[in-house]
Amino acid sequence: MKSTRHLLALLAIALAALVSNRSFAWGPQDLPEGFTPLEIGDSAPDFKLPGVDGETYTLKDFDGPEVLMILFTGTHCPTSHSIEARLQEFVNSMKDKSFAIVAINPNHSSGLRPDEFGHTTYDETFEDSRRYAGDLGWTFPFLYDGDQQITARAYGCLATPHVFIFDKERKLRYNGRYDDSRLPGIETVKSHDAVNAAKALLTGEPVPVQRTRPHGCSTKWKERSQHVAEEEAQWQTAEVTVETIDAAKIAKLRKNGSGKVRLFNVWATWCGPCVEEMPDLSDISRKFSRRNFELITISLDLPDEKEKVETFLGKHRIIMSDKLRKAVEAEGRTTNNYIFAGANTNELAEALDPKWPGPVPYTILVNERGKILYRVSGMIDPVKVKNAILDQMGNYHSVQMKR
Repeated sequence: MKSTRHLLALLAIALAALVSNRSFAWGPQDLPEGFTPLEIGDSAPDFKLPGVDGETYTLKDFDGPEVLMILFTGTHCPTSHSIEARLQEFVNSMKDKSFAIVAINPNHSSGLRPDEFGHTTYDETFEDSRRYAGDLGWTFPFLYDGDQQITARAYGCLATPHVFIFDKERKLRYNGRYDDSRLPGIETVKSHDAVNAAKALLTGEPVPVQRTRPHGCSTKWKERSQHVAEEEAQWQTAEVTVETIDAAKIAKLRKNGSGKVRLFNVWATWCGPCVEEMPDLSDISRKFSRRNFELITISLDLPDEKEKVETFLGKHRIIMSDKLRKAVEAEGRTTNNYIFAGANTNELAEALDPKWPGPVPYTILVNERGKILYRVSGMIDPVKVKNAILDQMGNYHSVQMKR
């Protein structure tokens, strides 16, 4: 019944679009109330939004230039990250032109799952939008629409990035992607759609392509928070598994070659700092659970204390995502949580890292070839670990990990 109602609703939307001659070519979307796709020739909707510079902006503040680009972009999206350098180069090239750009963050943090932040160190908040723009050195306005999302609905923002370019009369002349590549390298771009549109308008030429399909991360509407809550409920009920492991198998895992970045943590339930840092390890594991990453825990509790270890790890949600479970099973393993079965912990140290001085917790981060990227005796610095992981895996789509 639910699927039938959903289909009827989609048909109604499609019929309304045909009747009003406002074709919407991108197909079914989970779009919120008030979402209005802009058509070529439509006037730019007004807005009143806070900028990360402390000022409040309206459309009228950008009356002067012949061409206005409004770029909806977010702080978490790998596709948005991929255009950063190209965007800055373009903006720099337009400094002496009658051109203005305004960036707007349409996203609300409640619309994202923890694992959707796996390509970034930023949250989708006003404060982190300010930090993001500051880190990039943006000198153009970056506005935040996440609280109300009224502007994103009025413009029909489907994704980040999504570009709208307006002429002197603020009529829409281009609607769509920034360009055709989701990767950072300029050599991967074959069609500079937004740049070509802006330059054509400045020279009085027809816009070569007026509409393209935006690609990137879907706009994170606040209405999506229900989906996030449902996913969280599933995560909280997932089963934790623990198996015993010997030094030889640890050495094999440590050598890696799995295609994943691995974070090894040696710990014990009787170790205060181990207990204290476990929430940070859980957060890291969840954050990168959709990427080629694996947290491997090795407990120094006794093998017959397996139930206690499982209970503790279950409390802190040290579990495998569906993606990780499939990868682990493909390796012939059943879990990423272990209890060291040997009597001599020196064997464990030699297998994992001969530089381990002995106390727990002890943590190392290794790349897919087993090279150590980070090691610490004592509690981890979660920020340093996250940054080391991102530095290795990149914050873009399909970037090959560093050797």
